[in-house]
Amino acid sequence: MCNRVRLLANAVKSVMRKGGAIMALCAVGFAGPAAATNSWPERPVTIIVPFSAGGATDIVARLIGASLSEQWDQSVVVENRTGAGGNIGTGLVASAKPDGYTILMASGANLTINPHLYDNLSFDVSNDFAPITNVATGPMVVAVSETITAPTLADFIKDASANPAHYTIGSAGVGSQGHLAGENFQVAADIDLVHVPYRGESAAFADLMAGQIDVVVGNIGAALAPLNSGRIRLLAVASEEPTELLPDVPIARESGATDYVNYGWFGFVAPAGTDPQIVDKVYSDVKRVLEDEEVIRQLAELGMLALGNTPAEFNQQIEQESAQWAQIIAERNISID
Repeated sequence: MCNRVRLLANAVKSVMRKGGAIMALCAVGFAGPAAATNSWPERPVTIIVPFSAGGATDIVARLIGASLSEQWDQSVVVENRTGAGGNIGTGLVASAKPDGYTILMASGANLTINPHLYDNLSFDVSNDFAPITNVATGPMVVAVSETITAPTLADFIKDASANPAHYTIGSAGVGSQGHLAGENFQVAADIDLVHVPYRGESAAFADLMAGQIDVVVGNIGAALAPLNSGRIRLLAVASEEPTELLPDVPIARESGATDYVNYGWFGFVAPAGTDPQIVDKVYSDVKRVLEDEEVIRQLAELGMLALGNTPAEFNQQIEQESAQWAQIIAERNISID
């Protein structure tokens, strides 16, 4: 009997030892993802900008990326992947490994406009991305080449109205924020301009400075350097109220373009399937950057307001704006040529 008791006791101890080992392994298994998340990022993070260097999307990405690099003690590489109105770079992120190491700095157009213009996109905004946060927003400006002699927006509208399809308007590409902002401008002013798409906002402003095109409706941030060169003029800003950055530039809706208000924005999204803890970490760290007085000042100098809404709020914003643009695109009968 004693032997049987001894054998039973040894068996129980053996099971307990094995069970303890199994529990320990399970604990390691459960701790693994959390530990990995806590240590993220362990290598450089790439921010894909789907437009050329020097445009507003690129400027904001590099500003925020530099601060994140300091926080994370890791390199943050900004990579410009242009083409197809931002769809090439956007598609690259949609198909990237969802590990947080590839993030898209999207303009509003990439996520809310292009899905209603292109029939065969390589991505689905609703299913292929994890919204992180809307980083910054700012009003558009109506800029003209120095070859345009009209002194005011009202004068230009009068001239363009008398000469339909005579003047050209450049943008960052078909479906870009600038393209649709330009379409909205033409509706508000009741004029007809010829659209000339580029592979980025900076390229459009370069040709505007060279006098190759007549008008660009673009982001303040991208317009400042050309403006300082003295080779373009700003006829109006498409904000609700005059902006402190451009106190001498009138607002469009009081200068001949009734009810014309148009803001651009720039936000981070990750590939769908990215660990929610990583998404939350990026959001929290970006929000911390956007609360820094120096970053707020630099964004203000670009005519932009720091935002930093939550992933859920950003997702809701994308859905609402997408519905609004779908209606406008249908009403204007805008399509890809």
